[in-house]
Amino acid sequence: MATILKFRDNSYLRENGAVVTQVHEDGSIVLNQTIFYAQSGGQPGDRGNIRTSSDQLIPIRNTILTNDKSEILHQSEAGDWQLEPGEQVICELDWKYRYNLMKMHTALHLLSVCFPFPVTGGSIGADKSRLDFDMPEVPDNIEQYTQQLNDWIKANLPVSAEWISDEEMAANPGMIKTMKVKPPVGQGQVRLVRIGDMQNYIDLQPCGGTHVARTGEIGPVSIGKIQKKGKQNRRVYLHLDVRD
Repeated sequence: MATILKFRDNSYLRENGAVVTQVHEDGSIVLNQTIFYAQSGGQPGDRGNIRTSSDQLIPIRNTILTNDKSEILHQSEAGDWQLEPGEQVICELDWKYRYNLMKMHTALHLLSVCFPFPVTGGSIGADKSRLDFDMPEVPDNIEQYTQQLNDWIKANLPVSAEWISDEEMAANPGMIKTMKVKPPVGQGQVRLVRIGDMQNYIDLQPCGGTHVARTGEIGPVSIGKIQKKGKQNRRVYLHLDVRD
């Protein structure tokens, strides 16, 4: 039975009840539903705790997808805990870590608009992330790019999700910005993330990750170093102000 992905409906859930469906020999836990995002698309898996019915905490260090991508494995730390299929538990996110990833992921979508080049890869971190671009030369006006990013953030634009069919996705290949990571088609529908209003939007692209509800939540960002990673490839780093 496929894991129900609660984070897709509400990425702000910090804890949620679930039922254990399987416990693997390596300690990985499968639940009927989860708020933990599984590592994919450049975004790390969530971490936190699973609280048992006896109030015992099982630390979760990472979350990954099974090979067929139907279930999420909650990878636990070693310990003397025990779980049985059918047991009710509570999922508890490391919220500060997840929230920073949400802010960063949304900021990277904005960065992909700022730099009008095909995206060849990327990686999301809690305070520093990167996008790789098929970009022959580094633009001279990086300060203007940084200003544009922060202007969009200060505008507090809405961030929303919607679904289209596989056929609609195939008919609109221009929505796909990442050359090496294709949207998960084959399940009948694809999730799109929109930044801005329905008619007046900054960005619209397929994405299964977690995002903030409005750009104003991101806070100030800065463009870091830009590395040459090949004849055409340039790696652009983005930094998030994570001061408490």
